[in-house]
Amino acid sequence: MTHTVTIPDYTTDRFFGLEDQWLQTADGELTHYHEVGEGTPILFLHGSGTGVTAAANWWLNLPELSKHGRCIAIDSIGYGQSVVADGTEYGIKEWVRHAVRTLDALGIEKTWIVGNSLGGWLAFQFALDFPERLLGIVSMGTGGAQLTGALKSHSNPTLTEDGIRNTLEMFVVDKTLVTDDLVSLRYKSALNDTASDRLAQVVAARDRDRYALPLDFDALGRLDIPVLLIHGVQDVVIPVSRTWDLLNVIPHADAYIFSQCGHWSQVERADEFNSLVGEYIDRHAAERPE
Repeated sequence: MTHTVTIPDYTTDRFFGLEDQWLQTADGELTHYHEVGEGTPILFLHGSGTGVTAAANWWLNLPELSKHGRCIAIDSIGYGQSVVADGTEYGIKEWVRHAVRTLDALGIEKTWIVGNSLGGWLAFQFALDFPERLLGIVSMGTGGAQLTGALKSHSNPTLTEDGIRNTLEMFVVDKTLVTDDLVSLRYKSALNDTASDRLAQVVAARDRDRYALPLDFDALGRLDIPVLLIHGVQDVVIPVSRTWDLLNVIPHADAYIFSQCGHWSQVERADEFNSLVGEYIDRHAAERPE
């Protein structure tokens, strides 16, 4: 018996300029997402920082990239406003399966994935587990690397507005991008994560899988899809060497490295990022039509 889930009384802050949509993706599971554009599907998977949401990762990108395809940005289970079923487990495989359930519920057979940090890690695990569902990958500051000091502090910040500000400032070279409004919204979201008792479970699952389920580089060497790797030289969360390691393994990977840019390339270099990703997807859509 399928249990219908009540849509929460929630509206994404108008700061982000995105409308809320909800989709039942499993019994007891309601996925919160944003959708703009039409045409080639492009699934956006966010990172794992405290208080993260799809809106807070992609608000500067979805409007522009919607000119190139049907952009769908989801709150992964355990994050944002997506409602999870009782007994839901978290981890790389579970987050990938949630993405697949979302595509199934939307009637999408094949998609691009654009992911940053954890989202990039998920994109590549998706490629290994469900290669027939992917058109290509764009990954920024790809996650899955072993824990560093910066990774630990960004994952477990002090839950105050100053703590959230310090975390966000690690993501960028240009600290003026970390506005009071953005800090306040991330802080509110972080309090929601903590109040719902999800944060500890999500962080534990992600950090467990760094060691239990690292990306299989041998399998990545057999990928037959276009891959664009993007990184900021000054990324202190995931070192730029992570992109170099992937570039040397994945057969059809290209890379673009932003100077004077940190972990949040889709925010810090939004205009260039949007142009780069849009042109890349358009070019490969023309070369390899569905």
